[in-house]
Amino acid sequence: MSEGAALKLDAVVRTFVQGSARIEVLKGAGLDVEPGQFVALLGPSGSGKSTLLHISGLLERSDGGEVYVEGKACSKLSERERTMMRRTKLGFVYQHHHLLPEFSALENVMMPQLLAGQGRGDARRKASELLTRFGLDHRLTHRPAKLSGGEQQRVAIARAIVNEPAVLLADEPTGNLDSKTAEDVLEELLNLVRSQKLAALVATHNTELAERADKIVRLQDGLLV
Repeated sequence: MSEGAALKLDAVVRTFVQGSARIEVLKGAGLDVEPGQFVALLGPSGSGKSTLLHISGLLERSDGGEVYVEGKACSKLSERERTMMRRTKLGFVYQHHHLLPEFSALENVMMPQLLAGQGRGDARRKASELLTRFGLDHRLTHRPAKLSGGEQQRVAIARAIVNEPAVLLADEPTGNLDSKTAEDVLEELLNLVRSQKLAALVATHNTELAERADKIVRLQDGLLV
């Protein structure tokens, strides 16, 4: 075990029951992700990558093993404690941006801060600064439908990191983007991981993204190799 790991999975097990069949998706998966480290998670469709990300992000409970976030064991936390951990320590980016369509880019990035108890003025200022850093200062008041795919994903990334999490979890973050836009978004992700010392675990089929990672792990027969 690495003492400095921001995210650690220790012998994580997850089994699903379908009728009389038991499907062992994770059979004791283990992984350390350090601050400032970009880890690519590879594996064929159906191998359990999303399940592993959901367990890592405390969105789903494992059937065995332990998840540590900044050294804190999470398996016995209450649902309220898990929610607070997600709000303050974990950031999520998905293939589809999942922005709230009725709110502007600025308001979408303010939302996690408001849920965490930040005042509106401070939340607005921080969201504006972060979106400006991503080159979206001219798009602050635009709703998601008025943004391009790359702009939507940049807003989603800003929303994921605005509360300065320790761990960033991403599921195919460039999957819906053309190659040029995907490269731009990847570059921004890498810069964020380095500059903010994020521990990033990113599930992807994008070989170029994987090649830029600090470490590549493959989900194979329920284990990380």
